[in-house]
Amino acid sequence: MLIFKTIAETQSACAQLRGEGRILGLVPTMGALHEGHLSLVRAARAVCDVVAVSIFVNPTQFGPTEDFSKYPRTFEDDCALLKQEGVDLIFAPTVDEMYPAGASTFVLVEGVSDRLDGASRPGHFRGVTTVVSKLFHITKPHKAFFGQKDAAQVAVLRKMVRDLNFPLQLVVCPIVRESDGLALNSRNRYLSPEERQKALVLHRALEKVKDAGAGGETSAQKLVAAARDVFAEEPSVRVDYIAVVDPDTLEEVPDVRSGALVAVAAFVGTTRLIDNIVL
Repeated sequence: MLIFKTIAETQSACAQLRGEGRILGLVPTMGALHEGHLSLVRAARAVCDVVAVSIFVNPTQFGPTEDFSKYPRTFEDDCALLKQEGVDLIFAPTVDEMYPAGASTFVLVEGVSDRLDGASRPGHFRGVTTVVSKLFHITKPHKAFFGQKDAAQVAVLRKMVRDLNFPLQLVVCPIVRESDGLALNSRNRYLSPEERQKALVLHRALEKVKDAGAGGETSAQKLVAAARDVFAEEPSVRVDYIAVVDPDTLEEVPDVRSGALVAVAAFVGTTRLIDNIVL
């Protein structure tokens, strides 16, 4: 397994692999890896000849009061996990390598970037699209793998790939959950045991919505109300949003008869968690 810290080394290695006719898969991460990330690696291994993983805690997608400084950094453990999974290449740049002094160019997907997490975290998706576009240019993957848990991010990146004509396939993989339903998230490690139990309310709320939908309820307003009733059972959990939206545009829809993404975000203590289901 090769580990590169510089853009030049990574570009050269990926260009050589592509030149040999190998299908290159990229799994972008911020490290602090868990089974959700590893599921993306396995999906990439299944359909690609070579798998590259980026590990970079991207400062431009964090707001000034968010957790950039304390975001978990477990590089040696991450490398050990990725080696076990047969990853071929790790790209782990420094902040200065990705954003050299004087860098002032950003990628912004207008409209969709202002919805859901974009509304709650202004500027967040500008940071995401900028760093992912840089990773795409550096590695030039044939396929890039992302998790459905970050459904709003997926919608933004899909539009960026279409609008900027990136010659790659964006592959979205299912949410990986703990046995009790909690969606895997690197920020879960912030939770105390008591908060960990309270965090299950996100999954319970979505299950209530799923059951209501299966029972024939199509009104977005009523589905949101059903989710709020479940959140009311954990008054210490502060809801950021509950939304029923078009999965591509993230615009709210009045009903789910044509399908919809149901997304929730909430603060458990000081930790912000997200989850979703597709109806």
